[in-house]
Amino acid sequence: MKIEINVPTTLNEITLGQYQKFLKIAENNPDGNFLNAKMIEIFCGIPLSDSYKLKMSSVTAIIEILSELLESTPKHQEKFTIGSTEYGFIPDLNDMSLGEYIDLDNNASNWEQMHVAMNVLYRPIKESRVGKYNIVDYNISTSESLKDMPLGAAIGSLFFFYNLGIELSKHTILYSNNQQEMEAIQEQLTLEQNGVGINQFMLSLTEILQSLKISLN
Repeated sequence: MKIEINVPTTLNEITLGQYQKFLKIAENNPDGNFLNAKMIEIFCGIPLSDSYKLKMSSVTAIIEILSELLESTPKHQEKFTIGSTEYGFIPDLNDMSLGEYIDLDNNASNWEQMHVAMNVLYRPIKESRVGKYNIVDYNISTSESLKDMPLGAAIGSLFFFYNLGIELSKHTILYSNNQQEMEAIQEQLTLEQNGVGINQFMLSLTEILQSLKISLN
């Protein structure tokens, strides 16, 4: 029996919702063979029953491709499209309201709720001109739609904040007279910068924004 399968080649071919679904299934499930089959089902879009019919050599090759993909470090994406709607990253973080900040901070370190955090950062573009655009006002009720966003955009935004934290920590350290505080900040922001995959990377915005005393006024 010939089974047609489309293996994603970029993180943008996987949705945030698909990744959330896989993580939920993988949680506390030690059966590696079952998880391999579910990974192929979810990310390659074939029935679970067909996953079990694949040759082991094919399964091994597919899982290797998917694993490398999920361990990659995507770039920050300013825009993406869901259906016919173009979404844009919040143009100015200083315009973020207290309520938006709370929803972002409470959900950005929890994959199950990541779409809520992404709903703060990415919103439909209501008008666009050369080099600039405006997004619609924040509405928490639209967060479910962000489950269909590209996983690459979601991960890229997390790394954006991680890199932002590194840059801000440099300025904080330059002006800090407290050696202990300096060491604490450095320790919080120390992660492997090479080969850090999304399965290893979970740095909360609380640690970045609060420890570095960023003002969102």
